[in-house]
Amino acid sequence: MRRPAVPVLLLALAVVAAAAWHLQRRQGTVHYTGFVEGEERVVRSEVSGRVVEVAFREGDSVPPHAPIARLADDDIRTRLAAKRQQTAVLEAEIRRQEEQVRLVEATWREEVGARRAELRQSEAAAELAARSYTREQALVRTGASTAQLLDEARSAHAQAQSAVERARDLLARAQAQEGEIAVARRQLEVLRQQRALAEAELAELEVTHGKYTIRAPAVATVVQTQLVWPGELAQPGTPVLALLDPADKYVQIYVPVADVGSLRVGQPVEIELDSQPGRRVPGVVSFLADQATFTPEKIETRSDRLGQVYRAKVRILEDVERFQPGTEGNVYLVTRSDGGSSARSEAARSAHE
Repeated sequence: MRRPAVPVLLLALAVVAAAAWHLQRRQGTVHYTGFVEGEERVVRSEVSGRVVEVAFREGDSVPPHAPIARLADDDIRTRLAAKRQQTAVLEAEIRRQEEQVRLVEATWREEVGARRAELRQSEAAAELAARSYTREQALVRTGASTAQLLDEARSAHAQAQSAVERARDLLARAQAQEGEIAVARRQLEVLRQQRALAEAELAELEVTHGKYTIRAPAVATVVQTQLVWPGELAQPGTPVLALLDPADKYVQIYVPVADVGSLRVGQPVEIELDSQPGRRVPGVVSFLADQATFTPEKIETRSDRLGQVYRAKVRILEDVERFQPGTEGNVYLVTRSDGGSSARSEAARSAHE
């Protein structure tokens, strides 16, 4: 007579559960537990050096690009001064070599021009001497001239030929000096390459020197954690400050496998924090993981404590500065049947688009 008690009890519990689920869906109270997070930005040192100053403390507001820490830069400054001096010396040598090239080129052109003029003059004299010699030969054959005049014409012709040969030799020597100009130009090019290399090294040192002043990101942030203090030695990768963008926050939720089909990126939601019960803020689903994971213990659901869930992010659309990281709350799905939240749904959808 007592056997039917168990099936009847189970049936009653199923009816109550179904009624509760139906009432929850009808009232639009489907929600997921979540907590506020922010994209924390850890600013790190890129160089080695002893920390001289940390300009901000925990809780301070940091303007964009503000210097937040400074490292001792004595060594890099010494290297910069030496490299600047080297660059200045090379610049002076280049100017001197350029002047020398210009002077050598000008002298060479004048020398070549003068030697060419001498050659033309010698050739003209040689041509005249050759004509005179030929004429004297004809006159001697006719008896109109003497042997002495013929000998003098022959001697003058020979001297003129020697002058031409000497002028040609001098012109060839002057033209050969063009090789010295080429050597001077190559030396000038080498100096210019050395200067370019020194300037590149100087620019690299200046970039490195700039890293000894550690700056904040391009947006206004708030210091969450100070991770280094003056007097400590920083290495490349050493964290200095952990910063948080007050406008870059979201609510992270975990959606059970059974509900993941009803959630999509861009879907409007409403967020209600535990610290502000009864006040809902519009949001939108901005991320839904492709792979399932296990529910973290801190936000495990009553329906399936050990089941797999999908991680999702909800972007906050209003009053994002008032949401403190770590605060927990509920994220409510906005549906058309929820008349009280339809206006906010449209606003969230418009903001996402």
